[in-house]
Amino acid sequence: MTAPARQPAARRAVGLDFGTTNTVAAIAGDDSTARLVPLAGADGGVFRTALCFWHDEAVRGGLAVEAGPAAIREYLEFPSDSRFIQSFKSVAASASFDTAPVFEKRYRFEELGRLFLEKLRGHAAGALDRPDRIVVGRPVTYAGARPDPALARTRYDAMFAGFAGEIHYVYEPLAAAFGYAQQLTQAATLLVADFGGGTSDFSVVRVAEPGAAQRCRPLGHAGVGIAGDRFDARIVDRLVLPLLGKGGQYRSFDKVLDIPGGYFADLADWSKLALMRNRKTLAELDRLQRSALDPAAIGRMIALIDNELGFPLYDAVGRLKRDLTDAAEARFVFDGAGISIDATVCRSDFESWIADDVERIAATLDRALADAQVEEGAIDRVFLTGGTSLVPAVRALFTRRFGADRIMSGGELTSIAHGLAMIAAEDEIAGWTA
Repeated sequence: MTAPARQPAARRAVGLDFGTTNTVAAIAGDDSTARLVPLAGADGGVFRTALCFWHDEAVRGGLAVEAGPAAIREYLEFPSDSRFIQSFKSVAASASFDTAPVFEKRYRFEELGRLFLEKLRGHAAGALDRPDRIVVGRPVTYAGARPDPALARTRYDAMFAGFAGEIHYVYEPLAAAFGYAQQLTQAATLLVADFGGGTSDFSVVRVAEPGAAQRCRPLGHAGVGIAGDRFDARIVDRLVLPLLGKGGQYRSFDKVLDIPGGYFADLADWSKLALMRNRKTLAELDRLQRSALDPAAIGRMIALIDNELGFPLYDAVGRLKRDLTDAAEARFVFDGAGISIDATVCRSDFESWIADDVERIAATLDRALADAQVEEGAIDRVFLTGGTSLVPAVRALFTRRFGADRIMSGGELTSIAHGLAMIAAEDEIAGWTA
């Protein structure tokens, strides 16, 4: 009697949206769907892309680390003896970033990434233990002034080495398009706009009728390193930095000079703020304080950095943005390091602060349409995703150009992970990988 043919084992396929602000993982099912991976302490599977380091003699090397919600808890419990690092994805393509100083150690990007993945897997209750294939999202254009995509790829490869049997990368808006296409019952030309923490990315996709051999065909892409973190920086620049010495001066021998802007640019950048707590930077600021015309302002900057107040500041800025999504005005409240701010901000003011950024986003949208060789009127559906897509000024850009009836949204923090997992489950994914 001939034995029945052995059926191949089902592939364990995972999609991972490694984001600037949040990370979300999803697992492909047998029915062409995907489900989010529950992660300990993470609301709805949304895991903060953050690390917290602290001294612990019981840990090998004397330095303990946690990620995600657990990192936030550790920081809030012992902020003075912590190093809290967030938005580190923003430096993936930066040649100027070498290592991050963490107490007496220094970590390369890929080392931070591997620590983050190790903790992410530990909070997944076995769901992320050595999958057969993982598809990781990547931006169309990386964040930074002069991003180097080849460098980012090298760092990603080193970060994800050994995490799965196969590792592939897909543009994040393409993944969202793949997932959203499952909802379409007829052929359509789809524009996906993904607004995250570090980048705004666009993909144009032609979606065929249900049942077609190749349901989705990418037509064109474009991206820009402007998104939620840049909007945050505008808020910090207007409401916080004037109290920390921005616009001030210092004495150098018989001259009065403007304080260099680099300190303030770094302080308004979440990926750099925590890294300012190092001996060299603090020594420079101490010297600057002694020569500044307003030494108290520089003292407040030093206190904010030295007391690890980046997370509370980030939290206050994020709360203001969320409140302005629903209301015409909102309060910005921050108290720490000798800084006490309680200001009412009108949405119209915030929109004036980010107007140039929204203009550059609009220009990038034009580049995506040109790359796809598709006219604006030929777009049947616009799918908006990512947390920054909820900002009214961003949403209004699409309403004006495409009309409210063509705009769809939903799953702002999870749609990319779902699409990545569904692509990971495909037999042939070469047409989607970046």
